[in-house]
Order: sequence, then structure tokens, then C-alpha cells
Amino acid sequence: MIDIQILRSNPEFVKDALKLRNAHADIFVTLEKIISIDQNWRKVKKEEELLRADRNKLTMEIASLKKAGKIGKEVDHLIEKSGIVSTRIKEIAQETAKLEEEIKQHSFYIPNIIDKSVTKGTSDKDNVVVKTHGKPGKHAKDVLDHHVLGEKTGWIDFDRGVKLAGHRFSVLSGPVAKLERALINFMLNLQTTNGYSEMCVPHLVNTQTITSTGHLPKFAEQLYKCPDDGLWLIPTAEVPLTGFYANEILEEKNLPTKLCAYTPSYRREAGEYGRDIKGLIRQHQFDKVELVKLCTPESSFSELESLVRDAESVLQALELPYRVIELCTADTGFASAKTYDLEVWLPSQDTYREISSCSNCTDFQARRANIKYRAKDGVKFVHTLNGSGLAVGRTLIAILENYQDKARGVITIPKVLQDYMQEEEIKF
Repeated sequence: MIDIQILRSNPEFVKDALKLRNAHADIFVTLEKIISIDQNWRKVKKEEELLRADRNKLTMEIASLKKAGKIGKEVDHLIEKSGIVSTRIKEIAQETAKLEEEIKQHSFYIPNIIDKSVTKGTSDKDNVVVKTHGKPGKHAKDVLDHHVLGEKTGWIDFDRGVKLAGHRFSVLSGPVAKLERALINFMLNLQTTNGYSEMCVPHLVNTQTITSTGHLPKFAEQLYKCPDDGLWLIPTAEVPLTGFYANEILEEKNLPTKLCAYTPSYRREAGEYGRDIKGLIRQHQFDKVELVKLCTPESSFSELESLVRDAESVLQALELPYRVIELCTADTGFASAKTYDLEVWLPSQDTYREISSCSNCTDFQARRANIKYRAKDGVKFVHTLNGSGLAVGRTLIAILENYQDKARGVITIPKVLQDYMQEEEIKF
């Protein structure tokens, strides 16, 4: 949620920030509603201030008259007048509470303000490659697509996934299921050595928690809801990890706080029909290790750079070719002020595909969740950051293809996973 003080002092700045995102016209209409409601709120609050001053003056006059022994119509009149003022103050309290709730509900649809360092652009074509690591050694002609490999071996069963749950579900078995588990353990172990505290969090959260990260109300169609219980399946562990400190005040000495968790993630993928129909690229349920940081505003952008390095460390340890992309203004996510994507090389597609998205959300989520810290000069909102470390299913695909020897019919296990797997290769 954006800072209302910024909107009050410089509405044109906020409008320009929305233009950088190529925001839809409806967002600007919503912004104008917020400005109008806020103006009304300030008008009513001014009235309240004047009335409180009048009531204080009346209270002093009444006390002075009573002290002087002047009890009668004059005092009764002042008491009656004070009562009328008090009644109006109570009415104003209800009016301002209603206006504040209206502002809050409209503000939920306004995205974060893009950081000035982000490259201006009009689409994802304007994203910038800032780093490439490793050289692709295999291409489509050299490998079996993971989808074909999975069907051939039975290790990735898409048909039974459909039978059990429907489209975009699958079942892993045998060595591929074991490889998935090995990756999860490896990623968690690596990130704890990188200084993250491992957490085990609920996969279902309440509306307040999932609203605090910016997923509600704007992205409700992408989420799975349990309406009878008022709970939502998490689209990422970012949601419970960020919400863990909601309505709390942290100590500055404990920042940055670094958390990680493995969870399944659940997404409806509404609007994505026709994209990545085959395989594990776009599933309704997928595994992910998530990284979350809470830090001071002064350190958040340096913490973003280190967050990217922590996500990169997984790909480097697995010796997978990848690149780092800085998203342009038009492609930066709703809650983010700046985002880097990590894209891993997938030989079967002859291209890089996203495997992690690392974002600095500044105080956007902290304002929604009311997460603050005690600084030397007062209590302030923390900055929150999140990133995948990594998307497990896509990492699995990258290994099955980049480490595949189609001629020999084997997949070599990356060295860092061999102890987890207790074998050096998988034959197919």
C-alpha cells in the first residue's frame, strides 16, 4: 500500500509512477477517488480539530464558573453546548473511520511506486540482461523434452495427474520424485548456510494475511479459496513468511531478518490457457523454496542485490547455465519497486525460462501488514523483499535436460546432489 502522505503532497508523482507501469485507465480513476475521499477526510478532520478546541474552551469556562459559584442558566447553556459539540465529534469519528476504510479499500488496487533506478519500458521486450553465467551446452536436437522423457519412463505421469485432479496436475515417481526431494533438501540446506532461518509454515492462510502481500483483492482470480473457512491456499511461501511479523514492531539490531521455507504453491493460472500446455512449466501446484527478507529502508536495495546472489548460488552449485534480467517499469510486478528475474537455460526450448523472481517491495507490504521496526529516531515501517530460491519443478526440468545424454540414455546427477540421491546417474 502506498504512503498516503506521498499522494497528498505530490499526486502528480504518483500518477507519473503509474504511467511508467502502463497502468490501466481504471487505476487512474481509482487514484482520483482516493484523492477526493482524502480531501473530504481532511476537511472533516479539520472540523474535528476546531470542535475539540471549542470543547476544551467550553470545559474551562464551565469549570471557571463553577469555581466562582456561578451555577445557573449560564452554566447549563454551556454544558448543553458542550454536549452538542461532543455529539458532533462522535459523529465525525464515525465519518472519518468510514472514509479511512474507503481509502484503504481503493488503495489496495494501487501498485507500488517503481524505483527510479528501474529501466523505463513499455513491455517485457524492454527488460535488460544484466548478467549471463555459463554457456548452454545442449539444444533441442540434443535432448528429449522433459515431457517426452517423463511419458517414456512413466516418471512424470500427466494422465494420472489429470485423473486425480484435472488439467495442469501431474504425478512424479521413482528417481524423478527422489530428485525433486533432493533438490528441496539441497536448496534449504544451502540457504540456511546463506544465513536464512528455515521455517515450516501453513499452506492455508486467512484473508488478512494474503491481502498484506498484495495478492488480494487484485489477484483473487489467480488464487484458490476455501470459502467455508475463509482461507486461501498460498500462491507462494512469501505470503506466510511476510505475514509472520504482521502487527509487530521489530528491533533494528535484529535486521535484516532472513527467512526461508519450502512449500507447495497453488495458482489457478487464470488467463494462461494455451501457454505451456505440456510439461511441468505451468502447473496449478508446484514446489518452491522461498526467500524473504525484512530490513531497514536504507539497506533494502543492497539487500536486493544479495538476495539475487543467494538465488544464483543454487544455479551455480548445480552448474546450470542462466542469466539475470532486470525487469523494466512496464513488467515489474504489482507489489514490487524493483525486480530481477533469474532465467535458466532449457535445451528443449532453446531458450532461457524464468526460475526465480527477486523483488524489493519497499514498505508496500509492510504498510498492509503493519510491520515496523524501532529505529533511533522513531518507529518506522520495514522494507520487505522476496525471491524464489528456487522454483523446484523448473530446476528439475533444467537438470533432466541439461544433464541428459540422449545417446546413452542417462541423466547425470549434479555433483552437489549425488549424496542426496546416493547415485551418480539415472538410466532411462
